[in-house]
Amino acid sequence: MTSILYIHGLNSSPASRKAQQLLAAMQRIGLQAQLRMPALHHHPRQAMAQLDELIAELGQPVLVGSSLGGYYATHLAARHGLKALLINPAVLPHERFDGYLGEQTNHYSGETWQLTHDHVEALAELAVPAPQDPAQVQVWLQTADETLDYRAAARYYQACALRIQAGGDHSFQGFARALPALLAFAGIDSRAWRQHDFSDL
Repeated sequence: MTSILYIHGLNSSPASRKAQQLLAAMQRIGLQAQLRMPALHHHPRQAMAQLDELIAELGQPVLVGSSLGGYYATHLAARHGLKALLINPAVLPHERFDGYLGEQTNHYSGETWQLTHDHVEALAELAVPAPQDPAQVQVWLQTADETLDYRAAARYYQACALRIQAGGDHSFQGFARALPALLAFAGIDSRAWRQHDFSDL
């Protein structure tokens, strides 16, 4: 039975709007038991340990990664042979964190922590070659992402299944309307969701 592992981004959490919309959709179709949305530790090595444990529990989950979570999902998809759907993913973030070292605050929990060179080194350890299988990796981008340049992801993931929408933002506007496409990619039987309208989530 298909399970989904949602991987949030930097300073985010399962309380983010996308995560909550996905949870609501899975509840609506009665499959919430097949969804995991961990609150990840800010340090990549500890976050990876959390994710590896969940993958071992779930078997072959479909990964849904947002922003930095997209980078994590890219690594995990390569290492475990998993399908991954990436939403405005960070590309090689360890090359872009120099200006962000220092105190950080989680937008949802209010936790403060220090982004250090060790975090950056740990992110570099997770780098993998760009995926080449469009059936394995799907990438959703919005061109008005104010945090990441969508063109970097479009280049890096050019061999994957790309869905590029004009406008939007880093949070990916219209995510609820795109949930049927996510469920289809995850391999969830369309009979479970095709009668549902998720646009109100």
